Amino acid sequence: MMLRQGDRVALVSPAGPAAPDLVAQGVAILRSWGLAVDEPVLAGGPPDKLNYLAASDAARAAEFTAAWLNPEVKAVICVRGGYGCMRMADQVDWASLPPKLFVGSSDVTTLHAELHTLGRSSLFGPMPGTEAFVKDPVAQANLKRALFAPKLWFDGGATMAPGVARGVLIGGNLTLLAANIPQFTPPHGAIVLLEDIGEEPYRVDRMLTQLIRAGFFDGVAGLLLGSWTGCGDVGPVLEDRLRPLEVPILSDFGFGHCAGQLSLPLGVRAELDADLRTLKIL
Repeated sequence: MMLRQGDRVALVSPAGPAAPDLVAQGVAILRSWGLAVDEPVLAGGPPDKLNYLAASDAARAAEFTAAWLNPEVKAVICVRGGYGCMRMADQVDWASLPPKLFVGSSDVTTLHAELHTLGRSSLFGPMPGTEAFVKDPVAQANLKRALFAPKLWFDGGATMAPGVARGVLIGGNLTLLAANIPQFTPPHGAIVLLEDIGEEPYRVDRMLTQLIRAGFFDGVAGLLLGSWTGCGDVGPVLEDRLRPLEVPILSDFGFGHCAGQLSLPLGVRAELDADLRTLKIL
């Protein structure tokens, strides 16, 4: 699916609250692309002094669902991540949601996973209520292209383990993937995306080990690793835990919590060539 100028998009807040000034800047950027933008409708503030949530679980789920069910809305875009998607996910009737473009990252990994269990595709990219979007023209340009004229070929990164893999792209933030075990595991032959922010190497080790012990990587065809901002010297941990899987691995691919972040499709078939350092959407 692609957007055209004049299409209507809805911003939603499924997780944490976004700063009003950042939301206003993000909305202005989206409107400069020729989009009609429905701003977040949540009001009343965090519930019971839980100031890390944009609103109650029921309110966030209702806003999210209403955006999907509005026939005039062509894309649903998350304002920001933070924390909270896991709390509201079970209050959404996922099977009732019609196909639409969906954008989010970080904590929104939980919602991507729910869509992927239905065979839906989505975009793992920057969110307009964050500095990572409003202060990063490259990330803006990458998202704009993904929405209006998606790239079918990406290159970059570094080869961690050689080989070629073909499969459906799934995954996202490591912390959220670990937190969603056993509710979500990759389909056989998937190419898994992994990234994170602000986690010490031993915590990255713990989460990868948790996934390995849970069988998360059983049958995975390949791995695409993004940014590990604020995670210290995490390279040896990734090598130690992931190379024994004996699948192609491409690292430092430029998605996640990093400058100029890519907007990558999830839920679509792709070819990962770790030798040529390319990702082709099939």
